[in-house]
This record gives sequence, structure tokens and C-alpha cells, in this order.
Amino acid sequence: MVFFRKYSNEKKQQSSSQKHPNSLPKKLISSVLLENIAEIRSIFNETPDLVVKNFVIKQTQSQASIVYLSGLTDKETIYNHVLNPLLFEADNNNNFDVKVSLGNVKEKNTWLEIENVILQGNSVLFIDDWDKAFIFDTQGWPKRAVEDTAIESSLRGEHLGFTETGDDNIALIRRHIPNRELKIKELTVGARGNTKLTIMYLADVANPEVLKELVDRINKLDVDSIINAASLAEYIEDNPYSPFPQLFLTERPDFAAAEILQGRIVTIVDRSPNVLIGPATFETFFKSMDDYGARWMVASFIRLMRYFGFMVAIFLPATYIAVISFHFEIIPLKLLLSVGASRERVPFPPFIEAILMEIALEMLREAGIRLPAKIGQTVGIVGGIVIGQAAVEAGIVSNIMVIVVALTAIASFIIPNYDMGAAIRMLRFPMMIVASLFGFVGLTVGLMTLIAHFIALESLGTPYGSPIAPLRFPDWKDLFIRFPEWSIVKRPESTRAIQRQKANSNRTKGDEH
Repeated sequence: MVFFRKYSNEKKQQSSSQKHPNSLPKKLISSVLLENIAEIRSIFNETPDLVVKNFVIKQTQSQASIVYLSGLTDKETIYNHVLNPLLFEADNNNNFDVKVSLGNVKEKNTWLEIENVILQGNSVLFIDDWDKAFIFDTQGWPKRAVEDTAIESSLRGEHLGFTETGDDNIALIRRHIPNRELKIKELTVGARGNTKLTIMYLADVANPEVLKELVDRINKLDVDSIINAASLAEYIEDNPYSPFPQLFLTERPDFAAAEILQGRIVTIVDRSPNVLIGPATFETFFKSMDDYGARWMVASFIRLMRYFGFMVAIFLPATYIAVISFHFEIIPLKLLLSVGASRERVPFPPFIEAILMEIALEMLREAGIRLPAKIGQTVGIVGGIVIGQAAVEAGIVSNIMVIVVALTAIASFIIPNYDMGAAIRMLRFPMMIVASLFGFVGLTVGLMTLIAHFIALESLGTPYGSPIAPLRFPDWKDLFIRFPEWSIVKRPESTRAIQRQKANSNRTKGDEH
């Protein structure tokens, strides 16, 4: 039970005399119930889902009203834990106590605070002759059940994904890290949307300077609302003009918990099914939870394929254009004759040929994503086969070009992170342009520009290229090759963790007891 005691008139007068109305930046509520209800109806005019229930508290015989928005509250909680005790329960020993059977109850006395809590799904109790209102945590908006992730699928990892409810997402991470050092910092962003942000980190591991940098960037935001975690990332990332994502978005609780244990910081945006992880490094986007559920040799082979796929997805079409346009002498004679026969009827230069096929591929990919799952897969497969075959027979593109585009698409699908995959697909086009103008020289300049940008990039003040640039060889145990778990005893330096040791290398051998 939670008890509310009505203060005496003397205390109320003393309190009001200490505060001059002109010194109050916010408008206070009245002690007259009818005035408060009139103010509520004025604030929420043209709001048909506003509910105002008037009743008499049996215990004190006081007039009262409870106010809430019907679509954002749990009506059963309001009736069972608020209205039922106030309407039917009485305590003859003390007539000046008001009690309800609900735990999380707060007191507010300004209209701005009351307006915000109502819009967040809470219910507000006004009592006649009281100059404060009681806030009940009765949120109950429509929400999705915890289910498997839609994009970041896993073979051996857990099959639970984040939802659009911030409290559920906090609970999913807490299940993985039931430790008192797991701290939570709450912030609110948005003049209109009033979005709740929750920052989670290990207090004895995460670097306080990185935490302060993240909090400072969020506090400086002056926006109407933050719709989702991706929108927040755009506001607080170091270089908004970089094609590379500088903060990691994930919908997997196990991945978020693993990164917290590494010393990184997770930001949960209420109403978003993804959480934000920082600081992020380039190699973070090539890791998957399945890497740590498979044997280290298998995981290392798959990870090497991802890095190879990264190079293929960016440079294969550009290399084809450069070779056909400028450097055909490097092709073996028999293959050159085959390529020449394939391109005999094609009226376009290699660059136009590649651009047409790449744009067609991107359109098919986008159409497959936007359509329902069953139709989308059919459109992607049938559309690719039909368009490719028809284009070859019509002499618009060559057979070799179709093979190059298909290999490029497969390579881009290997990247486990969607944001990094999208960046790679976009970078392919400028590389094709410089290759069509300058051949291998243009490709070399493009590669050098990419490396220079890669080295200069940061994430929350942390080098984006670590542990490659700057070189940190101890962290290479989990870079291209994933060493066995028992051999990785320290957290990566890129997280700037204040506690580096995370395990010891002691391992029980098979013949030990």
C-alpha cells in the first residue's frame, strides 16, 4: 500500500508564503478541483481520447477526478489499483489518509509536468482542496511481443529481439548482465516528442570520458523529437558526411550485452526496436554473434570471407570497367576472345553497361524489401533472372557483366550489418566513375582516399580504424582471425575501457580432473 497524507492548512500557507508567484517559472495547479479539470480540458482540447472520471473518495468523502488518455493506459490497472481502493475501501482509524494499492506513485504540482506524464501514458489524480496531483504508473499502450529479430538472424544465438518499448529492452539486457555495476542513466530529448533515452554501461569498465562525451552531445540536442535510434545516431556522430556508420545499431540483446561487457555504451531510444552502441570501430560491423557460437576456425574462415566480400563489393565492377576500357592487355588471350565475343553486340561502353545493371539490381533489391516477404523473394529472384537474360539477349549488356553484377550482389549480402552493407553499395558507384575515367590509376587514387578517410574518422572521439589504424596488435586476436575465447583475456583498446582484464587464460585440459 502507498499512503498519501494531506498536509495541514498551516503548512500549505507556510509553503506558499516562501515562494513568490513571480519567481516560479512554471504554472502551478490550483487547490480547486473544478479549476484543475477546466485547465486540463483547455490543455487537451480537441482530444476525444481524454478521459476524466469524477468520483468521491470513500475514505475522506473528498471530491476527486482521475485523468488519462484511453489509448495509452492500462484501464484494468486503473480500476483495480486506483479506483477500487479509493471508491470502496475505508480506514476508520485515520480519516486523513488516502491509500491506493499501486507502487510507483509520484507527486507533481506544475501543469507542464502533468501534461508530460499524461502524454506518456500515466494517469493523474486530482483531489479537491489539494494543491498537488498524484501520478500513477499505469502505462498500457499497444506493443509488440518479444520475438525473433527480422534482420539480424542467428543460427546459434538467442532468438529474442528488442521491441519498441524501452523498459522491455532494458530488461532483455539485464538478463544477460545481472550485475550491480550495470548502471542506467536516463535522459529526455525533444521539445514535442519528449523521447526518453536510456544509457546503459558498466560503471567499473566503461570509460567516463566517453560517457561524458555521449551525454554532452545528447544534452545539446534541440529538436522536436527523436523518432528512432538511427535518427539519434545522425545527430551525435562525429562526421555526418562520412558514408560509414560511426555508431552501431543492433536489434539483438545478446550482441548489445556483449558490447557492454567489452566496455562500450548502449543507448536505448524508447519507441525504437534498435539500440545504439558506441564507440564503434570499423571491424565491429563485420562481427556476428554466430562467430562466438561456432568453433574458432570456422568463425575465422567466415570472417575472412566477409572482408573479402567487402573488397569485392566495392571494387569488382570498377575493376571490370578499368580492365575492359584501359588495361585489356592483362587479360589472357583466350579469356579476352571470350569477353570480346560476349561484348560484340553491346552498343554501350563498359561504364554505361555496369551502371545500368547496378541500378537495376538496386531497384530489385529495394522492391524486394518493401514488398511482403513471400512476394518480395519472388520478385527478387524472378526479376533478376528475367531482366538479366532479356538484357543479354537484347544485346544491352554482356554475359560477363551479368556475372560481375551477380558476384557483387552476393558479396554485399555477406556483410552482417545493414548500415555497413548500404555504405559499401553506395561506394561502388564513385569507384566505377574514377575507374571509367582513369583506369587503375583512378582506382588507386580512390582506394587511397578511402584509406585516408578511414584513418581520420572517429567515433565518440575514438579512432574508427582501430586496431588497424592505429596499430594495436594485441587486439588482432579478434579481428580477421577469431582466436579461441580462452586466449582473449583483455578487452580491446578501442573501447578505452578502464578495466582491461576480462578473463584469464587458465583452461582445463581434457585429461585433468
